[in-house]
Amino acid sequence: MTDKTEKIGVVGAGIVGLAVARELAVTRGAEVTVLEKEDRAGAHQTGHNSGVVHAGIYYPPGSLKARLCREGVALLKEYCAGHGLPYQEVGKLVVASTRAERPLLKALAERARANGVPDVAELDALGLREVEPHAVGVAAIHSPRTAIADFPAVARRLALDLDELGGSVRLGHPVRAIRETAAGVEVMAGGRRFVFDRLVVCAGLGTDTVARMAGHPGDVRIVPFRGEYYALAGSARELVRGLVYPVPDPRYPFLGVHLTRRVDGEVLVGPNAVLALAYEGYTRTDVRDAARVLGWPGTLRMARAHWRTGVKEVYGSLARSAFVKAARRYVPELAAGDLVRAESGVRAQAVARDGALVDDFVVDVHGRVVLVRNAPSPAATSSLAIARHIAGIVPALVR
Repeated sequence: MTDKTEKIGVVGAGIVGLAVARELAVTRGAEVTVLEKEDRAGAHQTGHNSGVVHAGIYYPPGSLKARLCREGVALLKEYCAGHGLPYQEVGKLVVASTRAERPLLKALAERARANGVPDVAELDALGLREVEPHAVGVAAIHSPRTAIADFPAVARRLALDLDELGGSVRLGHPVRAIRETAAGVEVMAGGRRFVFDRLVVCAGLGTDTVARMAGHPGDVRIVPFRGEYYALAGSARELVRGLVYPVPDPRYPFLGVHLTRRVDGEVLVGPNAVLALAYEGYTRTDVRDAARVLGWPGTLRMARAHWRTGVKEVYGSLARSAFVKAARRYVPELAAGDLVRAESGVRAQAVARDGALVDDFVVDVHGRVVLVRNAPSPAATSSLAIARHIAGIVPALVR
């Protein structure tokens, strides 16, 4: 036996990777090093989202998403309070705009209660206007505990925690090679060689690249979807108090164009979900990864199955009028001039070979390497709970 300190590497300094690193340092006493290719933490999905802390309304009861979202909300609320970070329970309305949507809304309310979402209420047309005076619809469910937070600020605080625990975040350290040996996992990153006892990959949009280096390409691939946003300008921001969402299409893991108040007072409209042809494709003209994205058989099978929806999303990408129409369905006082372009985001969505969109969180263990294969929304909400889950399955070091 030796008294060796466990050395664990984490690839990716998004909110999930940093939460995992902190958790391993706290619970395992490990020396944790985070390797990040960008020059800052939270550069991609963490820093390009609407900041919603999801309450757990949407996810199938018993799924990993449902459980970790509910656990994650409690942990995140406590964490933000303990570190003076913004956390505001502004509430969410999910609005049925037609009578035909009422059965789906009813099912959503039942799912929310099954998941333990607190204080969910079913409202009629008058009741929803008491919550959001400028919104319209035939019915809604109200989740008053749904919150908003500053996820990039949470990520930066997690990085500070790790530093205080003796770990480190190595920015500007893209991973170039991984080799697993009997003694550990060798990683070449940033022109240096690191040797770890365990490696946890939380690479988001770069998951496939890192998984391939580790020798575990797997049976799913990340397909990037660009989410484009507009923001409400000037006094139009006062038309939305909290969060106003449509009833989601149960065929997709996307929630549709919605209106979202942020902690800085801005109100976002969006996102849509357009197939991107670059893994960091924040603009329509970025097609640098087209061959890889389209080369995965699941991408074309998915496109064939859902081409009508895809055409609709592309139209919404090209025409601001489509965004205005979607927003006015719920807040009819909005005018075209009230919407201005905002930053886009890119969602890392796992797609199976048969074209199926992978809905739940997926984590694989391959010897000394743990791969987070799929961690889309509500991963930021769930990050601290995901970290506990992963810490529980990272194989212990045999001393």
